[in-house]
Amino acid sequence: MGMKELAKNKRAYFDYQILEEFEAGIELLGFETKAAKSGKISLSGSYARLIDNQVQLVGADIAPYQPNNTPKGYDPERTRRLLLTKKEIKYLTGKMNESGLTVVPLKAYIKGRLVKVSLGLAKSKKKHDKREIIKKRDVDEEIRRSLKWG
Repeated sequence: MGMKELAKNKRAYFDYQILEEFEAGIELLGFETKAAKSGKISLSGSYARLIDNQVQLVGADIAPYQPNNTPKGYDPERTRRLLLTKKEIKYLTGKMNESGLTVVPLKAYIKGRLVKVSLGLAKSKKKHDKREIIKKRDVDEEIRRSLKWG
């Protein structure tokens, strides 16, 4: 059984230049796992932070699977622990501290029976880089259009 993609953080690819990717497990509650597997997960606006030598996923939204059976006071955007090896955590910590890089979640998917998150070690793009991308996209679109009708 292959990987089933649950959510993609499209914004991340636009806002950042992804230098490296890591696969992380994510610590979920039982009902969150069910919700995530049924696609009720959103990564938009989420990011990873280092808290007490652990990588935490902040701002990812996992909507309740069955709202009526969800425990009272459940926060769909609670901070969740990402599971990486000590070596990976040390490496990411170093990169984030020295070179001003960020770790952004790129996508969530199912691997086997587990919910995994693909993390990108990312460098923020400057405004003019983004403008270039938009310009290139528009030019490509023009070319495609003219070829279609040409």
